[in-house]
Amino acid sequence: MTPKVVLVTGVSRFLGGHLAARFAANPDIERVLGVDTEPPPRDLLRRMGRAEFVRADIRNPLISKVISTANVDTVVHASVTASPAGPTGRTVMKEMNVIGTMQLLAACQKSPKVQKLVVKSTSAVYGSSSRDPAVFTEDMGPKDLPSSGYAKDAVEVEGYVRGFGRRRPDVNVTTLRFTNFIGPRIDTVLTRYFALPVVPTVLGYDARVQLLHSEDALAVLERATLHDLPGVYNVGGDGVLLLSQAIRRAGRLNLPVPSAAVPTVGGFFRSARLVDFSPDQMRFLNWGRVVDTTLLKKDFGFTPRWTTQQAFDDYVSGRGLRPLIDPEMIESAERGILDAAARFR
Repeated sequence: MTPKVVLVTGVSRFLGGHLAARFAANPDIERVLGVDTEPPPRDLLRRMGRAEFVRADIRNPLISKVISTANVDTVVHASVTASPAGPTGRTVMKEMNVIGTMQLLAACQKSPKVQKLVVKSTSAVYGSSSRDPAVFTEDMGPKDLPSSGYAKDAVEVEGYVRGFGRRRPDVNVTTLRFTNFIGPRIDTVLTRYFALPVVPTVLGYDARVQLLHSEDALAVLERATLHDLPGVYNVGGDGVLLLSQAIRRAGRLNLPVPSAAVPTVGGFFRSARLVDFSPDQMRFLNWGRVVDTTLLKKDFGFTPRWTTQQAFDDYVSGRGLRPLIDPEMIESAERGILDAAARFR
């Protein structure tokens, strides 16, 4: 059933803002409300068209008034984020992710008009460790429960969402566990990481990385909103890349760092405001994470347009990343190493 009044959180960021723009372009949706603590950038606000921006903090119980007054029937919670802003960013990020979700769900619970809830979650809820299975399915839990950062926030958010589902069984609840986003238009910790001239990695590790193109992410959120598809779904592109392969495809230089020095290196990049690595993101760069998307294709009815490799290559070409060293020189050096190793066998 097509919703009539849709509220989208987090519209000052790429995903929420462009999603609101898609809904505003749909004539079957009567009204679109975009909520955030600060207005979207001017070009994004222009893209949002007839969508109404509401400057509101979802941590404040007044969000309940926004939902009830506008007769919102569908809520898309797209503001759960892994990107802290400013020196107190991690504290504010946790408050927005966890406290904000609690207040938003309380507002949805009070409103009899709300019939659908779509939540942007993350595959980070599975954690990253040496004991992980090769592929996570939706019914699996983490081998090591995330203890901090975005991953812990997401675990708590999903717990509150499940509680809401029990209290309001009449509401269609869809939880989408996205793999890491990539693409030429989106800005994330990972897109900044691969744009570094010299990319630090953990010595002795080569994580398996599964990515999702940002345009596929928007398409999945849109489909979940326009159709009744309750449940929990892993969302990621087909295939994987090794971290070392991704770095080479981006034309960057790999800098292996001993495990003991990783916190120091991470602190340097954080203080230089290049990339803000959290402990859970560092674990991801150690072990990686891959999810099974069978339910996404069979039950949800969506197959990502871009594979992991295609999404990464689109990011590289779209950002105009140029190799720091001629690829032919790298290939020649690699051949020389292999030839030398063969002679010593």
